Order: sequence, then C-alpha cells, then structure tokens
Amino acid sequence: LSNLSLQSVSRIVDQELANLRFAMAVDMRRCVGCNACVLACKSENNVPDGYCRDWITTEVRGTFPQLNMEIRSERCNHCDNSPCVRCCPTGASHIEDGGIVLVEHNKCIGCGACIQACPYDARYSHPEGYVDKCTFC
Repeated sequence: LSNLSLQSVSRIVDQELANLRFAMAVDMRRCVGCNACVLACKSENNVPDGYCRDWITTEVRGTFPQLNMEIRSERCNHCDNSPCVRCCPTGASHIEDGGIVLVEHNKCIGCGACIQACPYDARYSHPEGYVDKCTFC
C-alpha cells in the first residue's frame, strides 16, 4: 500500500464505488395493503391523479378454506440490464451511478418504447408528454 499514490488509491476507490448498486428493502410480511406508500409517493412526487409510480398487488392462492393471500408493494426494479434503457431512442432513459434507472424529462419524446419494454409495467405516459417512473427517492 505504501507504493500506491493517493491518486491511485482514489482511482481504485472510485472504480469500486461505480460497481455498487443501491437496494431497497421492504418487509412484505408487514405490508397490510393500506396504500400509504402509494399515497406518500404520489404526494412527494406530484404524480397526477390516475397515475402511480408504485402500487399494491394482492395474490390469493389455494382453495377455500385453505387460502393464502400475499400483499406486495411494487415499483420499478431498477434493473441491472434495463430493457427500457436499451430501447430508448433519445437516451432519456439511463442508468445513474448506484444503478438507479431514471428518465430525463427534457430528453424524452414520449414515444412509449420504454413502457412496452418494461417487464414490471412500472412506467406511464405523463400528461405533459414524457414518460415517468419511480426515481428511487
């Protein structure tokens, strides 16, 4: 280590940090489907009525009387190899440091290719003409 310059160490650290990805952990065992996370997201991000960046899904399995219901809070998964980013013709959909997938509204032409490519149905056409999605806030 003594043979490495401060610049070399800094470069190594920057390279390692570039490989890190943010993660979001939600304990789904505690989710009761109250939609508080959905409403908080809509309020915080000024999401227009009729649209959402996250949502609640319920899945019922089994047959009566042996039923099991799973409640999940879902949103963009910020994929490592995002199909929405690969298909964007303008580069508006892109991956930031930390693996966060974002849309630059001023670059987006609203073509909807990314909406069709998203395997999680996590994007929508904003009434102002661009595509919007979860920003991992």
